Amino acid sequence: MIDKEQASKEQDKLESSPLGNHTAYVNKYDASLLYPIERNINWQKRSVDRAQLPFMLHSGAVDIWNGYEISWLDTKGKPIVRVAQFTFSAHSEYIVESKSFKLYLNSYNLSEFSSQGDVITQMQQDLSAASGAAVTVIFHHLDELPAPEQFSGRCIDDCDVQISQYSPNAKLLSADASSEVQEQLYSHILKSNCPVTGQPDWASISIDYKGPKISESSLLCYLVSYREHGDFHEQCVENIFMDIWQQCKPAQLTVYARYIRRGGLDINPFRSSVSGVAKNIRLSRQ
Repeated sequence: MIDKEQASKEQDKLESSPLGNHTAYVNKYDASLLYPIERNINWQKRSVDRAQLPFMLHSGAVDIWNGYEISWLDTKGKPIVRVAQFTFSAHSEYIVESKSFKLYLNSYNLSEFSSQGDVITQMQQDLSAASGAAVTVIFHHLDELPAPEQFSGRCIDDCDVQISQYSPNAKLLSADASSEVQEQLYSHILKSNCPVTGQPDWASISIDYKGPKISESSLLCYLVSYREHGDFHEQCVENIFMDIWQQCKPAQLTVYARYIRRGGLDINPFRSSVSGVAKNIRLSRQ
């Protein structure tokens, strides 16, 4: 049974998070800055058991974070800079609130470590403890970053549509049950807002599916309907996945959003009904 009282408590906890509040800049390592938020908050409000959702039936659902402002000191006091990839399992009990994550990463800036490996080990340990599941951390030298890529498939942004709804509405979606296809569609238009600060979150999103052909104009109108919606990146992608799953009834579905960075971090939720590994591509706006 879904615990609505617990959901209310988690909402209260969210409102007291560092997000949107004045916080001091800490430049010495401090793991206590990490602020976990339960993934189930919004699903509990809707009396939905998140563990039974299609993308939760295998281990491939992940959130890939890229950190572009990673720095620490070596034992001689010289700064080292890297770009990091953090991979969180969507099966973890918690997400890490993004501002607290940024503050945590900043706390490395004047902290000495004997090796890059020690920094990776410390971050994996702290982030795994905060999220409730194993987190992997990979560092990249800045000269080794891959060139920007693009989603495969077809962009739907040039569809000629009339739009008047800017709050999520699953009924905007439609599919042709008489036409079975396997295709990948994508859009650069997705925008939602931070549920606490109201700041805009911009993203490109890929819809890779097999099943009744989804109307591209209906999909574009649906994605635009998130324009004034306030929610976390992860929850937006899960809502989009489930709305397409229920309204269009695909046999297979993968939804992958690549958000533009804020505070040196980008968040990229990957949800799929089939087993697979998310490729950490970097789009032109990232």
